[in-house]
Amino acid sequence: MTTAMIEVREVSKAFTLHNQGGATIEVMRGASFCVAPGECVALTGTSGAGKSTLMRMIYGNYLAASGQIIVGGVDVARAEPREILALRRRTLGYVSQFLRVVPRVPTIEVVAEPLLAVGTPREAALARAGDLLARLNIPETLWTLSPTTFSGGEQQRVNIARGFAHAYPAMLLDEPTASLDAGNRATVLALIEEAKARGAAIVGIFHDEAARARVADREIDVSAFTPQAAA
Repeated sequence: MTTAMIEVREVSKAFTLHNQGGATIEVMRGASFCVAPGECVALTGTSGAGKSTLMRMIYGNYLAASGQIIVGGVDVARAEPREILALRRRTLGYVSQFLRVVPRVPTIEVVAEPLLAVGTPREAALARAGDLLARLNIPETLWTLSPTTFSGGEQQRVNIARGFAHAYPAMLLDEPTASLDAGNRATVLALIEEAKARGAAIVGIFHDEAARARVADREIDVSAFTPQAAA
């Protein structure tokens, strides 16, 4: 029996509306599923069902109201901030739709940073970064420039390269193929397949149905965890 890399157990979430008299809205109840090494699980459901909320709870950006979220043996729902930061450095990668970087840092350094953070020799880290940037069609003439000056599509591809630089055992992917042309979309799907082949456990949001069908082994309908659906 394969041990799950990501386990979500009876997770609930509520938001307090401080600008509306402290009213509380329950947005998720009883979310439970596991993701094994080498498996990709796609989160589906209608807009507003809680896909992004669940993803952010797994990453530790949102605090679960109850339940457990265990990633690589660490309960993100109860972990100290330093434990979550350590988990993100070595174990849990997150490819979001937006690139957030320190201005004026060269693109190749941005992509190499996750590798350098875990002690990869600089030469090897830069080589891996360069390989990913080339695969994602970022011209080498741009590698020494800050990606803050790039177009939206170029920034997205830099973000993807950065997210796949380190061989994270667990990964979260938020619309990784959104707005990409056919060539770059194919590259990203290949990167996901390579990550699965090396044993990464992946949770993703894919509005691109063809991409979801290609890389996802299972789908989890998050709508089933909304209180309205459970009522």
